Amino acid sequence: MELRQLRYFVAIVDHGSLSRAARVLHIAQPALTQQIRQLEEELEAQLLHRSAQGVIATDAGKIFYEHAQAILKQVTDAKSAVSQSTDKPSGTVALGIPQSVSGALALPLLTAIRATYPDITLLLTEELTGNLIVQLRSGRINLAVLFDDGQLSAFANTPMVEEEMMYITRAKSQYGAHRKSVTLAKAIAAPLILPGLQHGVRPRIENIVRTQGMSLDNVIEINSVAILKSAILADIGATILPVAPLLAEIERGDMVAHTISGEKISRTLVLCASKNIPLTNAAAAVERLVLDVTDELCRNGRWRHAQALARDGGSSQR
Repeated sequence: MELRQLRYFVAIVDHGSLSRAARVLHIAQPALTQQIRQLEEELEAQLLHRSAQGVIATDAGKIFYEHAQAILKQVTDAKSAVSQSTDKPSGTVALGIPQSVSGALALPLLTAIRATYPDITLLLTEELTGNLIVQLRSGRINLAVLFDDGQLSAFANTPMVEEEMMYITRAKSQYGAHRKSVTLAKAIAAPLILPGLQHGVRPRIENIVRTQGMSLDNVIEINSVAILKSAILADIGATILPVAPLLAEIERGDMVAHTISGEKISRTLVLCASKNIPLTNAAAAVERLVLDVTDELCRNGRWRHAQALARDGGSSQR
């Protein structure tokens, strides 16, 4: 198996066509077809399904595509690590951010990167946390902001912030409250729109509710922030989330956030990297900048209801 075969395969899947991939790769289509055939023979699996509409990956091809992307990225990172300067880091860094965090962090970070490290290209990936863990483990991304659920020991991690979670409803909702705070019992009595158990804040909420001798009996599972917003605005239910992903709606007065009295519900965010794949100088620079930007957002109050966490020396626990 050769690296060029991985590049050829990824290009075909990305472009959905052998002819388009051949043009981009500057290779004759018969030669490209031969290379893919050799790859399939070595793997003893059909990777591509060809039809009149184009080319798509088979189930085996989809699995191989993920690995091929990760391998090619690590090769690129290795070359970059050898050539780049510690004084002026350059190259491409892939950072994964959960959907519910990007509203607070993404734009300030992009602005800071352009001002501080103009030679670094930052690729931001907005995903559900479960997907980010898979990508970080495989090496497809260099860094990821994850929720500390006590099961991140496989990664090097640095504490970032603790975010308070609030009871959030549509303005003048049937599930709203007349006071600024509500009890946990009242909050979970409403239909709650929450992400699935395998993602985000849901396990944290479930655990706290369980320790209080209660249970979540009326949950609507939605794993999309955009759809969750629409459901709240339609008054289908309320939610328990940090304010960051819903801040625009809250500031416009379309939604109302209430503190939860009696039992503080919060989530801890950490910045994670692989313990097995070294960070390039560019990735290490982005790691430091993420922490600096996070601290500044908490200091000036732009990251609402979030508190920066203490860390040892500002570096990952590797």
